[in-house]
Amino acid sequence: MSTKFGRLVPLVFSKRGFSTSTSVQKGGGGSEEGLKSLNLCSAINQALHIALDSDPRSYVFGEDVSFGGVFRCTTGLADQFGKKRVFNTPLCEQGIVGFGIGLAAMGNRAIAEIQFADYIFPAFDQIVNEAAKFRYRSGNQFNCGGLTVRAPYGAVGHGGHYHSQSPEAFFCHVPGIKVVIPRSPRQAKGLLLSCIRDPNPVVFFEPKWLYRLAVEEVPEDDYMLPLSEAEVIRQGSDVTLVGWGAQLAIMEQACLDAEKEGISCELIDLKTLIPWDKETVESSVNKTGRLLVSHEAPITGGFGAEISASIVERCFSRVCSASYCYFHHIVTPYN
Repeated sequence: MSTKFGRLVPLVFSKRGFSTSTSVQKGGGGSEEGLKSLNLCSAINQALHIALDSDPRSYVFGEDVSFGGVFRCTTGLADQFGKKRVFNTPLCEQGIVGFGIGLAAMGNRAIAEIQFADYIFPAFDQIVNEAAKFRYRSGNQFNCGGLTVRAPYGAVGHGGHYHSQSPEAFFCHVPGIKVVIPRSPRQAKGLLLSCIRDPNPVVFFEPKWLYRLAVEEVPEDDYMLPLSEAEVIRQGSDVTLVGWGAQLAIMEQACLDAEKEGISCELIDLKTLIPWDKETVESSVNKTGRLLVSHEAPITGGFGAEISASIVERCFSRVCSASYCYFHHIVTPYN
């Protein structure tokens, strides 16, 4: 497995601007000096430490976060920053996000944790009808741009249908919010800090399958990675593969397998789903003439269909001349 994704166990299947002294870093993000081997969970924890330490207006809250949360991503935060800035909430997702909207609207950075992405739906109205529309409906007089909603998503091989969902497509339909999903520890830290400091509300989905499995060298300093900028992480000439989050590790293995058959794959990590980087994908497909989109969410209404439709529209003559336009998904029991 490539170091781009860290060390993974073998796969079991073949108008307010926030002040900050940190500029957005391109590429891998952060200095190559002061690297530390971290798993994705620890990288998230380190990003939250930096966010709280660098801005006294930052708050972290959600169910059980004061003692670390079920995945331990918030371990040590309450001890260091106090329970007025890192605190538990009632078991009420609508209330968690609603409180975060109010907190952000008052000029703070509200970092709300939804314990599992499967339980984000009670907060759907708050995210879609309040957070996303706050700035527009007030004519930019008010906004809740300081809101970041964190939620672990995806399958882990167990947990059933209430702890394995990938609901990103629901939120990609909504103008006014950003949707971001990292693939690795280094990406998770840099992207999360960018989300927290972005002047727009963001839903940040964390691949819980990789919390402990993905390990790589992560800069210990404060760095940010650009949003809405896809990354070509593997150059190729025969087919373009596009994905996000935990699926990238599976897709890279597919690239390696295809290489043995003489097929050259170009692999792109979208990273930000809304607004997504159409230009990078378009450029790649114009080169390869073939597109395969892979994700683990339900196929019906999935975001992969949006990518496929958009690229066919932009690259119609190029894709049709190659006679291929692929779409792939990981089968779920409820498509």
